[in-house]
Amino acid sequence: MTARIHVLAVAAALSALCAATAAHAHYPVCECRMADGQTVVCTGGFSDGSKAPGVVLDVIAYDEQVLVKGRLGEDSTLSFPRPAQDFYVLFDAGPGHTVEIEHSAIK
Repeated sequence: MTARIHVLAVAAALSALCAATAAHAHYPVCECRMADGQTVVCTGGFSDGSKAPGVVLDVIAYDEQVLVKGRLGEDSTLSFPRPAQDFYVLFDAGPGHTVEIEHSAIK
């Protein structure tokens, strides 16, 4: 009887470990593109297909000045006028869940 309890305990522990790993197996994704000659549109989410409404998306100059302080809308997008100076976009969904996009990658 004790061997069976041990096997059940090990099976339960492995099941919990697999569930925890699966829950954290997604990573952040963010894409920015030019909607027209003046406007950048960024869309953020996660690799599991989930959206990211309300997640911080800031536009930052290389001198660390925040040019646009924003959050993704209900559709997980944010639009802003393209800054004249060099910049990068920071999608920040929390520790270990950030994406940086350089201005030169936005076409």
